[in-house]
Amino acid sequence: MSAWLVLLALAPGGCYAPPVDAPIIDPFRQPPCEQCAGNRGLEYATSVGTLVRAVAGGTVSFSGVVAGTRYVVVDQPDGFRATYGRLGAAFVGIGAQVSTGSVVGTTTAGFYFGLRVGETYVDPAPMLGTHRYRPRLVPTDGSARRPAPPPTLECR
Repeated sequence: MSAWLVLLALAPGGCYAPPVDAPIIDPFRQPPCEQCAGNRGLEYATSVGTLVRAVAGGTVSFSGVVAGTRYVVVDQPDGFRATYGRLGAAFVGIGAQVSTGSVVGTTTAGFYFGLRVGETYVDPAPMLGTHRYRPRLVPTDGSARRPAPPPTLECR
């Protein structure tokens, strides 16, 4: 899929919101061959129980355990298949419809996110935006804090 088609397929802002709010600790590394070692997605450092949100809507095509690890796969209408892995719990089953931002599960002490076009893994990092939180003043007189405004999604 060409880069301009990828951008057109993404959210209205041109990128996906990250599935978790946590640092990436192991980036995508394209393996040199189909069976070779590499990292076919992004590994995040998460706390147990962190909510995992769908980066885009779609239909759940897999929800289960493979070799002791829980995964959810969502087939998105933009042609991508998103894989959410190392889940502690999955809240969706095969055939479920998910919408952008809906919770698909919770994490273990780590989390994996991958994207595929067909059977080809692609680097999800350039397609993910960053949540930016607006700075605000906090009262020092003991009065109640006002709720923070929602973050904005900043695309690269």
